[in-house]
Amino acid sequence: MKNNTESFIPFELTHGLLSDMADDTFPTQLWGCTYDRLNLPDNGTHFGYVYEGTVTVEHAAGTFNVHKGMYFSAPGKTVMHGEGSGIAITRIGYNGFFNIGGPVEAQGRLKYIDGCTDSLLIPPVMMGDSCLNLLYFPTGINQTLHTHPSMRVGMVIRGKGECITPEGIIDLVPGRVFIIPAEGHHGFRTAESEMSVIAYHPDSDFGPTHEFHPMINRTIVDGVSANAIEAIRTK
Repeated sequence: MKNNTESFIPFELTHGLLSDMADDTFPTQLWGCTYDRLNLPDNGTHFGYVYEGTVTVEHAAGTFNVHKGMYFSAPGKTVMHGEGSGIAITRIGYNGFFNIGGPVEAQGRLKYIDGCTDSLLIPPVMMGDSCLNLLYFPTGINQTLHTHPSMRVGMVIRGKGECITPEGIIDLVPGRVFIIPAEGHHGFRTAESEMSVIAYHPDSDFGPTHEFHPMINRTIVDGVSANAIEAIRTK
């Protein structure tokens, strides 16, 4: 079911296309996969998470059994099927890397606001690219209301809590899928339960650039990093 609030749009996990945001600044589609065959389009990169059971991912790179708690990214034509359920988020027009990872850890490794933590599961290939995260909310969190400059797509994978918005309070339970539109005011709250969320960002202000990445930074010529040498040559 879809609840058309301005700041937070929840969905039940059902099979097929849950939301088509092809007209967004960062064109995106949200898919549910529930114990059936799901053919994903060939015009983008798919960020997936397996919520229950095992999902078989068929791709030009091969056929892979992806188990509960694992995640993947797959550019181009991709098929999901098998004895499991999960989500896929397609960033239309983006050519990412093929990756499989997980299972996700109990908590994030990076500090986030108000005592929460975050792990960057699938990082941007280059600055500005899409990414996939694990957000962790300890018990007793009352997160500061905030916004994001671009949409967020998420799924509650463990625990429970609430999302506080100007329009009301939305209960969050395992398996709940949601979209937060760009600039939507919201904050997450937990009481006696922890909560973990998979979160997709369609863009990033972080990541490697041609001028700054580990290979060029740590290439030393006569005691000087090659990134500095390249910068001098381009002036």
